[in-house]
Amino acid sequence: MNRYLELTKPRITLFILMSTGIGFMFGSHLGRPWTWMELFHTLLGTLLIAGGTAALNQWYEHEGDGLMNRTKARPIPSGRITANHALVFGAGLSVIGFVELCLGVNLLTGLLALFTLASYLFVYTPLKRVSPVSTTIGAIPGAMPPLIGYAAASGHLNYEAGILFAILFLWQFPHFYAIAWMYREDYARAGIRMLPVVEPSVDSTARRIVWFSMALVPMSLAPKFFDMAGNLYLFGASILGTIVLYAGFQANSNQTRVQARRVLLASVLYLPLLYGLMALDS
Repeated sequence: MNRYLELTKPRITLFILMSTGIGFMFGSHLGRPWTWMELFHTLLGTLLIAGGTAALNQWYEHEGDGLMNRTKARPIPSGRITANHALVFGAGLSVIGFVELCLGVNLLTGLLALFTLASYLFVYTPLKRVSPVSTTIGAIPGAMPPLIGYAAASGHLNYEAGILFAILFLWQFPHFYAIAWMYREDYARAGIRMLPVVEPSVDSTARRIVWFSMALVPMSLAPKFFDMAGNLYLFGASILGTIVLYAGFQANSNQTRVQARRVLLASVLYLPLLYGLMALDS
């Protein structure tokens, strides 16, 4: 059973559920009646389709995963699950999750989740072997969970949902550029054309970490100025953004794997703490 759980990438799925929950929280502020059962269906459907997408992604990339030290112990390349079983498992979870969102919540929520799955699997995943632009394309489905949660609670999307989407969209760049930097040799072996693989040095990767961190700071403050959060959030988000930006500047000036790891750590801590501030001061 554990090997099937591994296919769903539980840690990433937890971040997805947090983002979905935050979107639901803000969507519920619009005054439309909602129930705990609706929230349950939202999180359950998201859990299922996110886990199914992760499993299908591992099925699609299992040959490349077997070439990388960081992924060769995953269930398919390690031989603990056959590729066919993973395909059936992932497809089954995805279908059940989509139906759960459509019937248990609303059609818009289900379609947003379906778009997330399709763009992640059929656009972003194959593009990883073609061009570093895959990071930008992949950030679109990666930022969809708040929209799914918002649509589930409110039945539509508006500027608040767009702000949540933009924050998560920008956050992904320092996070995933740091990962690509740290494991560039692995990605090169697997033929995945991440930016640190195709460039002769990590200069542009380090610069982009700084640029997107700089863009993230003002965007993360937007909830305060659009009456989505208060002064406590403004103060905390400013500190968190400064920490990520400082880590980015350090990585740019001292281009080592240690500094890339610090950017990764700062980004991993940033998102749940920011969501916590939103929940406390929304």
